[in-house]
Amino acid sequence: METEVQPLLETLTTLWSSIESRLGALFLFRGQVQIGILLGCIVLAYILRRLTAPRMSAWMHSLEGWPKWRLRVLVLIHRRLQLIYFVILAWTANFVMSQIYTFPSWRNTLSLVATIATAWLAVVLAARLIKNHLLRRIVTWGMWIYVTLYYLGLLEPVSASLDRVAVEFGDFRLSALAIVKALIVTGILFTVARLVSTTAASRIQQARDISPSMRVLMVKAVQIGLYSAAFFIGLKAVGFDLTGLAVLSGAIGVGLGFGLQKVVSNLVSGIIILLDKSIKPGDVISLGDTFGWINSLGARYVSVVTRDGREYLIPNEDLITGQVVNWSHSNDFVRLDIHFGTAYGDDPHDVRRIACEAAASVERVLRSRPPVCHIIGFGDSSVDYVLRFWISDPTGGLTNIRGNVFLALWDAFKDNDISIPFPQREVKLLEGSQIATRPLNDP
Repeated sequence: METEVQPLLETLTTLWSSIESRLGALFLFRGQVQIGILLGCIVLAYILRRLTAPRMSAWMHSLEGWPKWRLRVLVLIHRRLQLIYFVILAWTANFVMSQIYTFPSWRNTLSLVATIATAWLAVVLAARLIKNHLLRRIVTWGMWIYVTLYYLGLLEPVSASLDRVAVEFGDFRLSALAIVKALIVTGILFTVARLVSTTAASRIQQARDISPSMRVLMVKAVQIGLYSAAFFIGLKAVGFDLTGLAVLSGAIGVGLGFGLQKVVSNLVSGIIILLDKSIKPGDVISLGDTFGWINSLGARYVSVVTRDGREYLIPNEDLITGQVVNWSHSNDFVRLDIHFGTAYGDDPHDVRRIACEAAASVERVLRSRPPVCHIIGFGDSSVDYVLRFWISDPTGGLTNIRGNVFLALWDAFKDNDISIPFPQREVKLLEGSQIATRPLNDP
């Protein structure tokens, strides 16, 4: 036990000696002058922020049409105005002191603090690339501590102290230093993976010679590969043996296979959908009572947006095992049928001609595939017809185009004196029958 504690005590003693020597230099007259200048820079930076922050905020609210990334940069600068002012003032004071005093000892503290503040500002700006808030905070604080210790010359003794604090399991040793390194490395790697995957996804989406479903599959594969690599490299930075992880992951995979059958089924179904290209973003589908167009393909579900703005998340398994109507699978042509009836006194030849002309006058009905009208039966009170026409934009809706064609038929039949009958009933009184009546106010 004493052999394990003794090196740790020696490391802490060396660290304290280094800190004590730096603190002792600050109590000298030139150190006190530099501390006073730095305090003045802090106060002046605070005043400048209070004066300029409201004006900058009002100016940003007046901006219109700027790209989002520029607005985010302005918001970040607005939040860090005091640090930016302090960095500028600190370097200005350092320059002035270098002109007044030729001895470096009169500006060592100023130069050191200005350098650390500049590094802090660079860390804050770079950390905004990390979207996850918790991970961004961990990386920011970790890098702040790292650059501070580095410029103070305390990095090696602190690293040695953290390395002494460790937990051992057989041949595996996990130290506090390894954990800190792993968090920082993982955060940086995940950020790089996100940037690379975003750039790759943008390039893949612009490749029009690749089918939409294959583009989605390639984007998912790139994202999984990059994030998996970032995760395993982070584990390697800790010193974790990946061979043991492979055995453990195999055992966990067996358990998850039984407990997450539906999830795995949806994942496999999603891969099948992407590979066979039966459904792709932009297709118009019907599944049960749901009619809409594919918004996006996910690993577990497909997002379908209907005409009323509702977004349905349909599991991938339902699209594989159920009957799906894809209105735009091989082409965008869709045929619609409308049923109606006219009176027996109207000439069927005229009715068919007028119905086709009325349907063709509607904007979305295709002229290249002219509407047709057929008699399908003789009903009790009308001659029954079916009017068939084609459209090429099912994403524009089906109910509205049917309604427009019905209105065109109504107007055309009214102009040509063609009547649309409705069922009528006659009541015949037999001879000798009587009808009993009573006053309306009789209860």
